[in-house]
Amino acid sequence: MARHAPRTAPHDHPAPAGRRVAAAATAALLATGAVVGVPAAGAVRNATGGLGAVADAVRALGIPGTAWSGDPATGQLVVTADARVRPDQLARLRAGTARFGGAVRIERAAGVLAPVPTGGGAVYGAGYRCSFGFGVRRGGTRYFLTAGHCGRAARTWYADAERTVRIGTTAAWAYPGHDYALVRAEGPARQAPRTTVDGRVVDRAGEPRVGERVARAGSSSGVRYGTVTALDVSVDYGDGEVVTGLIQTDVCAEPGDSGGPLVEGDTALGLTSGGDGDCATGGTTYYQPVTAALARYGVSLD
Repeated sequence: MARHAPRTAPHDHPAPAGRRVAAAATAALLATGAVVGVPAAGAVRNATGGLGAVADAVRALGIPGTAWSGDPATGQLVVTADARVRPDQLARLRAGTARFGGAVRIERAAGVLAPVPTGGGAVYGAGYRCSFGFGVRRGGTRYFLTAGHCGRAARTWYADAERTVRIGTTAAWAYPGHDYALVRAEGPARQAPRTTVDGRVVDRAGEPRVGERVARAGSSSGVRYGTVTALDVSVDYGDGEVVTGLIQTDVCAEPGDSGGPLVEGDTALGLTSGGDGDCATGGTTYYQPVTAALARYGVSLD
């Protein structure tokens, strides 16, 4: 088994102050605020009109900074209004949905509408920027995977550099030895779209082959392409931090790309761990096989 000592550390990156990185995702809201009104269960059962009618009514109001979705537990449509929604707009929202009674619940969000990262989008925590790997779930609970050295560095994760839109909490991580972390999705990440890379939905996991053409996505360098050049590689990142069983490729990567997905078409292969070089000069990169993370945490691709 070969051991390599790359010139660069694992590809996490200090988060730049005041910087927002656009992620390929649908916009959603962090619904953590005071509940404006929670009706009794009987009120929900007796409400007039279906949820489709409620959703149509909310959409027709055209109030920026709102999001809505059904809550299977209560049978209600939950409408979230972000911090930009003015009092007069909130009053209009209440008036426009009043006829539906207990079928609608209005909540306030402390933050503002922001993109939810997926497939290589930026995630921020503890002064560092890493990349979203794959959305996964265990039962009815949604998570996402990123690099283990990122999970070790941060407990709470956000969709923006200003850390106003919280999207998850590190549930478990492994590093060194392995390099994967499991983040429990919160707020908008619980309703994030399925993981996509280079326009393709990634819906299965597999094992790589030497010579296979692959794509990697990251928050610093975007989508890049290359070839798998070796398997079961050990990497010594220094200070006794050795990671084993990695995938080696000739795809470039840069600081901030850590945790991003490595794929072949619609198949998930790995999570970016580290490497040497950059996307101006080229280099070698290493990836944690995703199948090991899925098995360790008992999760499946979302």
